Amino acid sequence: MMKRVAVFGNTGGGKSTLAKQLALKTRLPLYALDQIKYRPGGVEVPHDEYLKHHRQLLAQNEWIIDGFGCVPSTWERMDQADTLIYIDLPFNTHAWWVLKRFAKGYFVPPEGWPEGSPMLKSTLNSLRVLKRCHEKLTPRYRAYVEKAWESKKVFHLTSRRDIKDFLLER
Repeated sequence: MMKRVAVFGNTGGGKSTLAKQLALKTRLPLYALDQIKYRPGGVEVPHDEYLKHHRQLLAQNEWIIDGFGCVPSTWERMDQADTLIYIDLPFNTHAWWVLKRFAKGYFVPPEGWPEGSPMLKSTLNSLRVLKRCHEKLTPRYRAYVEKAWESKKVFHLTSRRDIKDFLLER
């Protein structure tokens, strides 16, 4: 049974949407890291404050934590989780979904984003991070997930169909 779930992957992959749907189905508490790392309006909280809040979340018995935060907190969260949900879509899908989120964001705030987040600035940042994450973190995530099969529940979702099937099975 899932109790401590880390939802992770590159930007624009649908992590927040999946995490919200999973939280509704499992009734586990959901924590979106963007809402912890940023204040309304998109202002970043001090790093020490973010890390303190993140450690408090990890100390709880049950959680779904969605997002990135920072590199050290990502690995710490993945180590503490009993279930890993890695959204690993093709690079072009991530890029397209970042742009789609930008367009839709003028009508509906993106899932998991702090109130009043600046859409253009956030989208440009996502596009800058996308390639770097794909080149540097994606191989590390894949290696971590490959080893984690031995000790954790692992869901490595590589397509829109995988995401839909995963949610249908819960």
